[in-house]
Amino acid sequence: MQSKQLKSDIVSNSEGKEWHVFGQTVIGKVMSDDTNGAYSVFEQLSPPQSGPPVHIHRSEDEMIYILEGDLEIQWGDQIRVGTKGDLAFIPRNIPHTFKNVGTVPSKVLVMIMPGGFEGFFEELNHLPTDEPPEVEKILRVAEKYNAEIIRTGGS
Repeated sequence: MQSKQLKSDIVSNSEGKEWHVFGQTVIGKVMSDDTNGAYSVFEQLSPPQSGPPVHIHRSEDEMIYILEGDLEIQWGDQIRVGTKGDLAFIPRNIPHTFKNVGTVPSKVLVMIMPGGFEGFFEELNHLPTDEPPEVEKILRVAEKYNAEIIRTGGS
């Protein structure tokens, strides 16, 4: 497979593909097609007391750079609170999540290497929003992208 020539660009604040998943807004800023599959970059906005479920990427490493807010970041059995300017690096195969523990919306920049995980957000974005999500359908979509969502509590 031949790599396409990458081009330099600036992605403005108002640009990007927007998805709504797990009560959060995810905005694709750099897609894997833009990087020959090397990585993808997303902006993720989370309301107070929210965040993605605990999950594992089997094929990707993830970096989370906090732009605004206070996040409780969990990876493996470790939990730390990060603030603006902090960066978390989570290698593949480690269960992880984050939660906005502040009182205002948080904003993070997420890089996933290699790219391609944006398909997960695209598929979940198309699930009905006027009814509770079908957990089994979400788990199947995650599996398709070589990820696992860890069920806890009553889920």
